[in-house]
Amino acid sequence: MRMSAMQASDPTPSARQKGFLGVVERLGNLLPEPVMIFVWLILGLMVLSALGQALGWSASITYSGDEAPQFGELENGVLTYAASSLFSEANLARLFTEMPKTLTNFAPLGLVLVVILGAAVAERSGLFSALIRASLREAPKAILTPLVVLIGMVSHHASDAAYVVFIPLAGLLFAAVGRHPLAGIAAGFAAVSGGFAGNLTPGQFDVVLFGFTQEAARIIDPTWTMNPLGNWWYILAIVFVFTPIAWFLTDRVIEPRLGVWGGQADDSLKAELAKSAVTAEEKRGLKLAGLAALAVVALFAALTLIPGFTPLIDETKTGPAQLTPFYSALIAGFMLLFLSCGVAFGVGVGTVRSDKDVVIMMADGVRSVAPYIVFAFFAAHFVAMFNWSRLGPIAAIHGAEALKAMNLPAPMLLVSVLGFSSVLDLFIGSASAKWSALAPVVVPMFMLLGISPEMTTAAYRMGDSFTNLMTPLMSYFPLVLAMTRRWDNSMGVGSLLALMLPYALAFMVAGVAMTLAWVAFDWPLGPGAQVHYTPPGGLLK
Repeated sequence: MRMSAMQASDPTPSARQKGFLGVVERLGNLLPEPVMIFVWLILGLMVLSALGQALGWSASITYSGDEAPQFGELENGVLTYAASSLFSEANLARLFTEMPKTLTNFAPLGLVLVVILGAAVAERSGLFSALIRASLREAPKAILTPLVVLIGMVSHHASDAAYVVFIPLAGLLFAAVGRHPLAGIAAGFAAVSGGFAGNLTPGQFDVVLFGFTQEAARIIDPTWTMNPLGNWWYILAIVFVFTPIAWFLTDRVIEPRLGVWGGQADDSLKAELAKSAVTAEEKRGLKLAGLAALAVVALFAALTLIPGFTPLIDETKTGPAQLTPFYSALIAGFMLLFLSCGVAFGVGVGTVRSDKDVVIMMADGVRSVAPYIVFAFFAAHFVAMFNWSRLGPIAAIHGAEALKAMNLPAPMLLVSVLGFSSVLDLFIGSASAKWSALAPVVVPMFMLLGISPEMTTAAYRMGDSFTNLMTPLMSYFPLVLAMTRRWDNSMGVGSLLALMLPYALAFMVAGVAMTLAWVAFDWPLGPGAQVHYTPPGGLLK
């Protein structure tokens, strides 16, 4: 697809660094890279731990178990955590002798690496791109907008392809039917970025976030295990709530404001649209990918439902606990799904001709997450050192006591997490970086207040989504700006922000209302995931 407008220059710094948005941009530019943020956090944590030990910081809570969790001291039914200096002999020894173990035991890293092995094949074989084009090109004009929004939210599974392929294609399709292409780009951008928390099915992002959630939840409950489906109903509801909102705003607010598009579907535009058509080979590849997906589903169904042979069901347990092996196996399930579908599609279109091609795609995928591995090294040590210092449970216990004294209802507590993550999103774009820093405090704190890790994660991801449309510091913002300039050279940072602000504000109001309603009605967040948390026997109460 031709992207000549991507070569357009950005507005000068003096032109775009004015007003409130200019302040946001300047403040954000002062922040270091996420890796360096964690370096400074670790240094600050070390100093704070030494101060905490010197001042005798501690926290206690009643405990019904026979053995104290790691780093806690149990006496007469009271579990106490006392601050421990990270400069102590024991902690310094642990830091250097366990450095490889600290990294390899970091749950999010292993989860990401496993899933990326399959996702890389699906992306590099051309499957994701073909799926996006096949689902959008033949969209009827009457329902073009809702289809763009719906497919945009589903395309999160396609990672970069959602921005690079989907958004410009949405603009092109709007132009092809005589509608303003900027309205198509706006609807696509709103779905892909502002609706980042929503999707029809869980995927890679759920695995990454719940990896950090698991690390944090085990500060309180060492047996807590992540469930990748723990937000499924919640993210599905986001799709059904945000889609009509974006539909109304695009057709009734954004497009009328843009005015009548002066262009027309000339031969060059039709030729470009033709380039995005799904070829006969790709159609054959998609059919093979569909069969591969059914095979993976059948495999997991067999391992779960065959009488007398249920490796993914713990028959020694009762109730939802029986499904714990199944939830844990979903990481492998995602990898197998992406891998098998990617290979099947690649065989159909000729991008996979031998096993060497698959191995090369996997290796390329691992190379693409090299920056994440660097980030994970420092994030892993921050989380581990937070536990070694005992400041995590101390902060969680005292924070929970303070919030309990304020007598705030659970919905308001979760809205506070949502709001805090949305403010941070204006300055720090990486969702995983923010959550890795916030989770060790807010997850255990809210568990002590009876709010489940799944619900806290859901509130965070909601707040992290809609502000993507309100900050020029979002990594794909310059790319989307370049896409708009293909159709209107006068578009600047402020123009794009003004275009997207109605979506962001509407999504924010809907997101807060949805989170409040979820807690008020105590709806399940996903299979086996509830709003409230009740510690099992032997854990903190």
